[in-house]
Amino acid sequence: MGEDMSNKTNSGHFFEDFKVGQSIQHATPRTITEGDVALYIALTGSRYAQFSSQKFAFDVGFEVAPVDSLLLFHIVFGKSVPDISLNAVANLGYAECKFLRTVKAGDTINSQSEIIGVKENSNGKTGVVYVRTRGFNQFGKEVLSYCRWVMVNKRDANHPAPRAELPNLAPFVAPTDLVAPCELKPEAWDCDLSGSKYSYEDYEIGEKIDHKDGMTVEEAEHQIATRLYQNTAKVHFDGFGMKASRFGKRLIYGGVVISTARAIAFNGLENAGQIIAINAGRHVNPLFAGDTIYAWSEVLDKVEIGGGWGALRLRLIATKDLPCDHFPLKTESGDYLPDVLLDLDYWVAIPLRRFMQIGV
Repeated sequence: MGEDMSNKTNSGHFFEDFKVGQSIQHATPRTITEGDVALYIALTGSRYAQFSSQKFAFDVGFEVAPVDSLLLFHIVFGKSVPDISLNAVANLGYAECKFLRTVKAGDTINSQSEIIGVKENSNGKTGVVYVRTRGFNQFGKEVLSYCRWVMVNKRDANHPAPRAELPNLAPFVAPTDLVAPCELKPEAWDCDLSGSKYSYEDYEIGEKIDHKDGMTVEEAEHQIATRLYQNTAKVHFDGFGMKASRFGKRLIYGGVVISTARAIAFNGLENAGQIIAINAGRHVNPLFAGDTIYAWSEVLDKVEIGGGWGALRLRLIATKDLPCDHFPLKTESGDYLPDVLLDLDYWVAIPLRRFMQIGV
């Protein structure tokens, strides 16, 4: 007979372990380094100027180059995985995401979560957990807050279902809650260096932009990216265990889809690099290694937010192995097409024309 194993390891929470109102402080604090920033660019190909160049960022008004909003999001998200979604089936969506303070290399981030809703699924084997997660810097200042909902396995299918409690989430982040990234210096934004002359005034509500480029996601880079964020969810790492799942192989972390689509969106949104809020988002279908991501955007709204910045409310659609041509996203029955990966609604900051050096 085998020896008894010490029960000191973390098996993660299952659905029946979550209670509305429960508060969880996540381990471990993470100092973001310039190496993390460089690796994020290497993994995504992101080219937005204020994240790529210290000098560009300083010249336009930042103290130093800011950390890309999505790198911050993934790190805060990763902290929550061992406590929230280690036993997840899938991460389903996002809401009420606000980037509250600029983060730079050298800042130390930690996160904590509150359970704000639970609902068992009809199969009795899984349930959906709603959680609000907050990220804080080394001074205890909140830098990020967001809600997400995730489908989590039950430990015991016979465990009684809890009373369903669903949070009342806002459909979008109000423009009055948007935080400008910095105070732009007049005529400081060099369009030759940023890659585009288009400013806030050049985008129209209802406009659609096909970002043209495609990017194939490979197994190795997905694994590196997920480890960069310290996201330990089994569905992304345990290839042996996932052979028995309904997919039969590892899933690509949904954050990889978001970051890749945003990197592709540089082509057409070169001056709109700074995400300042995420209104809503759904991971519609899974992505696997070897699939190619394409993306297009639609301008849903626009508003000036001060400091030399405007904000565009964008809908970002990512597809796999299907170049975007503004095709219908759903079937006649209302289901998303299997080629659609991501449907993301978010606010992004972009300079006003009078704050830009527009080249010939």
